Amino acid sequence: MGRMPASDGQRDVIVFASETCAFDLIGATYERDIEPGELVEVNDSGVFSYRYTPALPQSKCIFEHVYFSRPDSLVFGVPVQQAREAMGRQVAREAPVEADIVVPVPDSGVTAAMGYSFESGIPLQFGLIRNHYVGRTFIEPEQRVRGFWREAQTKPVRAVLKGKRVVLFDDSNRPRHYQQENSCA
Repeated sequence: MGRMPASDGQRDVIVFASETCAFDLIGATYERDIEPGELVEVNDSGVFSYRYTPALPQSKCIFEHVYFSRPDSLVFGVPVQQAREAMGRQVAREAPVEADIVVPVPDSGVTAAMGYSFESGIPLQFGLIRNHYVGRTFIEPEQRVRGFWREAQTKPVRAVLKGKRVVLFDDSNRPRHYQQENSCA
């Protein structure tokens, strides 16, 4: 829930969005998350909060920090950029490898790869380029369509990858270690 300041003697406008980055676009200020089981009513008398179910422990979907949310959003009280970098740093501590470069899979793997690079001391290079005209591929209904668009979505930068030992960081925050000889397969 956010708030846009009043103009011309009007009341503040209360707004709702699934990500806090949306508030930045419209000039609103983030106030708080709406809790599970909570109903928020906004009317001429003000803002009212009601519980329609008992408070339960909140389950948090890891995909919000790993994949879905934009890095400039705040999710579960934590900046997404900060969470992704911390995950990459943790993976570097738990799964160190010898490599020449860390390569992120754009876009959601970039920040975690940066964290891995910072923690491990292995330089980060952009060895994959994303085609921004291809949308999210995982929502396609058929595997063959997902596979086609996934192939069209990201292409290697052969000059960066050739002959390098690569830690490839995708949006699952699981690094994959590759030894490139003379090919870029």
